[in-house]
Amino acid sequence: MIENIVKLLQYYKSLGERSFDALSDEELHLIPGDGSNSIPTIVKHLWGNMMSRWTNFLTEDGEKDWRDREGEFETTIKSREEMLEKWEEGWKIFLDALRSLKEEDLQRTVYIRNEGHSVIDAIHRQLAHYSYHIGQIVYLAKLIKGEDWASLSIPKGGTSQYNKDKFSGEKSKRHFTDKV
Repeated sequence: MIENIVKLLQYYKSLGERSFDALSDEELHLIPGDGSNSIPTIVKHLWGNMMSRWTNFLTEDGEKDWRDREGEFETTIKSREEMLEKWEEGWKIFLDALRSLKEEDLQRTVYIRNEGHSVIDAIHRQLAHYSYHIGQIVYLAKLIKGEDWASLSIPKGGTSQYNKDKFSGEKSKRHFTDKV
């Protein structure tokens, strides 16, 4: 299970990174409207959440007293390099924590704001949370690029050819991200 979840998370991580790569430094920092966030601000929030949730994951509450969640939504990241440092730091602590788990850990109880979760439930909670925000990143990049956006999945109008290609191959058991 852990290996599958790590592969899925690495796929979502790659979607974020491919979105960053599609944008210029100026485009990266665009805020589409009042009440919205730039991509670096979303990254800062993901970083803060990952650092809090996955530091000493099995032994401490996932909402650390040192976390500044409100500050995560302040526009303070000024460069692509700074954004990518936070991105990599957050993902490293998260993926390292997942990879360190043993089968017997999966039913242990961990806490997030004093709410008990099995380790499996806590992982699923974060998988949903992180994919939600990466979806925002992808959507913002697509919105910013407009007609110049290169689809990160099956392009509009390409389903028939995609399916034809998939069904022309041999059946096999593999993770859907193996050839992405």
